[in-house]
Amino acid sequence: MNKILITGAAGFLGSHLCDRFIKEGFYVIGMDNFITGDKKNISHLDNNSSFEFIEHDVTEFVKIDGDLDYVLHFASPASPIDYLKIPIQTLKVGSLGTHNLLGLAKAKKARILIASTSEVYGDPLVHPQTEDYYGNVNTIGPRGVYDEAKRFQESITMAYHRFHGIETRIVRIFNTYGPRMRLNDGRVIPAFMGQALRGEDLTIFGNGSQTRSFCYIDDQVEGIYRLLLSDYALPVNIGNPHEISIKDFAEEIIKLTGTNQKIVFKELPQDDPLQRQPDITLAKKLLNWEPRVDRNEGLKITFNYFKNLTAEELYKSEHKDFKQHIKK
Repeated sequence: MNKILITGAAGFLGSHLCDRFIKEGFYVIGMDNFITGDKKNISHLDNNSSFEFIEHDVTEFVKIDGDLDYVLHFASPASPIDYLKIPIQTLKVGSLGTHNLLGLAKAKKARILIASTSEVYGDPLVHPQTEDYYGNVNTIGPRGVYDEAKRFQESITMAYHRFHGIETRIVRIFNTYGPRMRLNDGRVIPAFMGQALRGEDLTIFGNGSQTRSFCYIDDQVEGIYRLLLSDYALPVNIGNPHEISIKDFAEEIIKLTGTNQKIVFKELPQDDPLQRQPDITLAKKLLNWEPRVDRNEGLKITFNYFKNLTAEELYKSEHKDFKQHIKK
C-alpha cells in the first residue's frame, strides 16, 4: 500500500484529495493545524483504517515515521479574506513549510506535488494564461503575500528538483468550487450563494466585467491525481477554460437560487485580477485531462450543500479566531 502525506488535509481541496487517494488504495496521512481548515471536513474518516491524522503546523519541522511514497503540499490560506488577515503565516507556509516538506521528500525519497495557483500570473497581460507566461504581479501589494509565497514555492521546488534530483510536480490551480467550501471564505461562489440564502443583495466588486473560470472539485482532483502520477516536473494549469464575467455569473446564481435579490456594486480591491482563464492545452496533451462537470450541474450540487448548513454557519461572519495561531 502506497503511503501519502497530504498537508492542508482539513481544507476544501485537501479533504477531497484524502477521499480520492483512500479510494485509490493509498494509506493517507492527513496533516493540518486548522488555521483555516475544518475538522468536520475529515470527520467521516475518523474510523477509516487507511487514514491517520496529525495536527501540526508545517512551518515547524515535519517528522513522519517509516516509509513515505508521496507528499501533497496543500497547506496554505487560499482566499483573500484569510491571507489578508494572516499575511505572515501565509508567507511562512509557502516558504518555510515548503522547505520542510521538500526536505522530508528528499529524506524519504518520496515524490512531492506542491499546490501552486493561477495567482502566480497576477493581473495577466496574456489571455488565456499559459504555463510559460511569467505573470504581472505586484510584489508589495496586499495580495503579494499569497502570490509571492506561491511563486517562491515554485522556485524552491524546482531548485530541489534540479539540485537534489527529487521527483517534483507543480499544479497551478484555477478557481475551484464544490461541497466543503467555507461559506464565508470571501470567494465569489460561496459569497454569492451565502448572500442569496440570507436574502441579501449580491455584491460585485468593480463593474462586473472581470472574468473568472470555475472548475468543479471532482475535475480538479482528477487532474491533480493524474499529474502526481505523471513524469512531468514543470508547472501544469488545472482549471476550467469556460470563462464568464462576474456580472453574468451573479445573474446565473440569482436564477439558480430562485431569489429576486438585486446586484450592488462596490469598489474593486487593489490588484484584483481582471481576467482569469486557463489554457489547458498542456494538461490535455500530457494528462489526457479536461473538465467533465458542467457548471450548471456543479453549481446545483454546491448550492444544495450550502442550503443544508445550519443557521449558525449561514450567518456567522468569521471562520474562527485567527489570533490563537499567531505567535509573532
